[in-house]
Amino acid sequence: MSTLNSICVLRLSAIGDTCNAVAAVQAIQRQHPQASITWVIGKAEAALLQGLPGIEFVVFNKKDGLAAFRTLRRHMAGRRFDVLLQMQVALRANLASLCIPAKRRIGYDKARSKELHSLFINERIQPASRPHVLDTFLQFAAALGVPLAPPAWDIPVADEDQRWARDQLAPNTRGHLVIVPAASARERNWHPERYATVADHAAQNGFSVYLCGGPTELELTLASDIMGSCSCNHPPINLVGQSSLKQLFALLRAADLVLAPDTGPAHMAVAAGTPVIGLYAHSNPARTGPYSWQNYVVDAYSRLIEQHHGKPADQLPWGQRLKGHELMEHISKEQVCTMFDRVVTEQSL
Repeated sequence: MSTLNSICVLRLSAIGDTCNAVAAVQAIQRQHPQASITWVIGKAEAALLQGLPGIEFVVFNKKDGLAAFRTLRRHMAGRRFDVLLQMQVALRANLASLCIPAKRRIGYDKARSKELHSLFINERIQPASRPHVLDTFLQFAAALGVPLAPPAWDIPVADEDQRWARDQLAPNTRGHLVIVPAASARERNWHPERYATVADHAAQNGFSVYLCGGPTELELTLASDIMGSCSCNHPPINLVGQSSLKQLFALLRAADLVLAPDTGPAHMAVAAGTPVIGLYAHSNPARTGPYSWQNYVVDAYSRLIEQHHGKPADQLPWGQRLKGHELMEHISKEQVCTMFDRVVTEQSL
């Protein structure tokens, strides 16, 4: 394979997917240290990954509409990359790729192509042997001669963000449990009363509990409902809406355990090296669950998908999801408390 001098990565969103993609990009860096790497990325995602060693970030702000494409085209004028890794199949990303001149344009295998993706590429990755999104990202690295290996992350955190995280941590406690209760879709959220039961259970076992998330009305309301449902003498510390993504990442890294549904911070915690209890009913945790902590997923999806389709998940199309506001009810508070106890024992917390 010829020497690669310039690589462009196109992955605009979302937070969890970009965290997974970091493992592939940094594997490429280790294999091709001479190559300059440019990453076209969303605004929020760039804020999280700011300072990633050896990466030039070009922000594509989808809220700018057509202006975002014009800005990207101007930024790429006069440049030509040895290879473009088109790591997103959404039509917006496919159209954005037209602004990026590259000799090789590597995209997804046929089974994962959609929204006219095949028209914008001239090479395909090999299908991943396992269904997880991260394994598929690693196939982009493999297309550049990178041997497949367990993923590793190096996401930098500034000293002031680390200090912020340390300042939030309660002293004299057995451990720190961070609960990120809200996903982007309301139907993927667990019930506040059940979160409160787990928070009480953790507190009764000597843990300090923290609620984290963004400043949206949905997240603030859910956190308030959880706080109002807790009955323990040591209620959670409510930090929802009070942190930047970098500060949240620093806190997840400082925590001993994270509890979250199918949401980006679960993957942030994986990248930070912190065990995650994932709550899954709508999407296949084997595909989108916390990569390093699949054994700690409380999985209602596998049973529900077979009930709905009469087949197990591995016999259905890649990415098959379930819809319904009632699905998270199939995850009981007893299941999650039992999983908490298991993680505490196995991780010696």
